[in-house]
Amino acid sequence: MGYGGHAEMLLASSPAKTTVIGLDQDSQAIDFCRRRLNRFGDRIVLRQGNYRDLKAHLAETGIATVDGVLFDFGVSSPQLDDPSRGFSFQREGPLDMRMDQTIGKTAADLVNCSPEHELADIIFQYGEERYARRIARAIVQERQCRPVETTGALVSIIARSVPASYRHGRIHCATRTFQALRIAVNHELDFLESSLRDATEVLASGGRICAISFHSLEDRIVKHTFRSLSQGPEATLSILTKKPVLPSQEECEANPRSRSAKLRVAERQPKMGTL
Repeated sequence: MGYGGHAEMLLASSPAKTTVIGLDQDSQAIDFCRRRLNRFGDRIVLRQGNYRDLKAHLAETGIATVDGVLFDFGVSSPQLDDPSRGFSFQREGPLDMRMDQTIGKTAADLVNCSPEHELADIIFQYGEERYARRIARAIVQERQCRPVETTGALVSIIARSVPASYRHGRIHCATRTFQALRIAVNHELDFLESSLRDATEVLASGGRICAISFHSLEDRIVKHTFRSLSQGPEATLSILTKKPVLPSQEECEANPRSRSAKLRVAERQPKMGTL
């Protein structure tokens, strides 16, 4: 659901009978959307929860099939811009990174309690960070003296542990480590494939599933899942985007954070026994 931009466009451009069901882990996002989309009345149904429980949420609302599902992965701009959430390396704040701040371990918990090899694996696998071992080693050395509790403290450790040329590279030297910790804290990749498959199962014939990814790990899972579901005699999807749809130069200039977005779309094939 995020902060309601896509939902608002869907509701404003669709027939009056259309209902949008919005899911998000973040209670702040749900509260914001409740105010933002209030004018649509009962056409919008908001539920706090994870997309991995999509089928359960639909069952609780009494809806068996839907005409479309939109996944908008990753962190939202309001979350990045709020220092208290700890998502951004550009803002000083507590090292939290939980999308649902009522449950689970924080990024500080991972950074201060994980064995060095596990920390290095997280940073390498989820951040694709070439200096993962050096960064993990520097974190462990630092936490022996004092806990690493803020975004600024972590950025400082990362900057000290990588080569000078890397500190002044095209992207900030902390980008990949922060991405990796956020993914690990929120288990963002653990249920992505199964959720895409669940969404396909609840799609009506001709319904569409759209997935917006913001890094290669997400996009790879979406690509391979769509491909798997579109092949063989029991294929359930037809892929509509041979290559991902990318933002235009104009959109990137207007919204720089959109530059890494990739959209893939597939359509539900007629179900067995239907025409």
